[in-house]
Amino acid sequence: MHSRSVLVRGGIAAVSAAAALMVAAPAAGADTGAQAQNGAATGTVVQGGKSGYTVNLGGSEPTGTVLFNLKLADGSLLKMYCVQIEVSTRTGEDMVEHSWDDYPDAKSPFRKNNDKINWVLQHGYPATAADALAKTVTGKGAQLHGGLSTIEAITATQAAVWHYSDGKDLDRDKPLASNAPAEDAADVLAAYDYLTGSDNTGIGEQPKPALTISPAKADGAAGGKIGPFTVSTTGEITDLTSKLPEGVKLVDAEGNEVKTADVKDGSKLYLDVAEDAKPGTADLAIKAAGHVETGRLFVAKDYAKHPAQSLIVAQSQKTSVEAAATGTWTEAAPAPSTPAPSSPAPAAGGQTPLANTGVNAAIPIGVGAALVIAGGAMLLLVRRRRSNV
Repeated sequence: MHSRSVLVRGGIAAVSAAAALMVAAPAAGADTGAQAQNGAATGTVVQGGKSGYTVNLGGSEPTGTVLFNLKLADGSLLKMYCVQIEVSTRTGEDMVEHSWDDYPDAKSPFRKNNDKINWVLQHGYPATAADALAKTVTGKGAQLHGGLSTIEAITATQAAVWHYSDGKDLDRDKPLASNAPAEDAADVLAAYDYLTGSDNTGIGEQPKPALTISPAKADGAAGGKIGPFTVSTTGEITDLTSKLPEGVKLVDAEGNEVKTADVKDGSKLYLDVAEDAKPGTADLAIKAAGHVETGRLFVAKDYAKHPAQSLIVAQSQKTSVEAAATGTWTEAAPAPSTPAPSSPAPAAGGQTPLANTGVNAAIPIGVGAALVIAGGAMLLLVRRRRSNV
């Protein structure tokens, strides 16, 4: 019965511990600022983009070229090109970052040519200045008429992107649909040929800036350290803020107070709570600077219901990401009380009894008495036998 009750109590304790772990399990950290809940950057198409020439593309209506503006949630402004020519875009369109594999049209040439597109972006305008692009083009043997203007560079770069994203080629006899000078048309075609030529060996997808603190929530008791809160980032930590009540410090594993300059990828942070601290909560917030790399894809937020032109980053831009965490503590657990040792009671006659060694003293005494009695009986039996002889 005793062993059964022990098992029952042990089972209850195990279930209670498991439940406590489930309740205390931290929720996944969520980025804020320029990050959506799934860690993807978000932004809105805004006015102010630069237009290039209208171009003639084989089998299509004349199409205008534009270097779009996308304003991220943190205020950063990205320069973007279109990678979905058959779909229109709208000012004010909300866009969400996606991986290349999430491009909304599974049949589009974008799926197999995205690395070629990224090469165009990193070697075209504005990632490469117009004069630097012109120098490269002429170095390949092409002739330009006074270099490349910004309008010509935008036109050539967007047309080269469409060559890979939509399978559209410039009309070589009449590249520009407007009444642009023939020299400008020749310059655009020369830059386009370079960006789509044999030098284009492709560039893979680049990692996006990221920042997390894990766990997002942790708890403990006063008189100890709560954590660790582990920082993971692909950027550079620029700001560390914390709301710490009296008696609470932000420290590292060795107990040293932590400052912004101390925090980097892989850092482990703790809340050191004084033993006499009242129950409370402390918040941590970290910002990191990173780059929205050239070639990152943005798709309309509500694309399934309202398709809009997908856009791709044309130039790396610095941006920031944020993450936060919370620590909570209760009062320090009271120290267990230790009973005072009791003095041994004196035995009869004022003598102190011997210490208990774990052996029952009555056992050897009883055995000895039994032997004495048995010996006496044997002696009496021998004497009787002698008297009878």
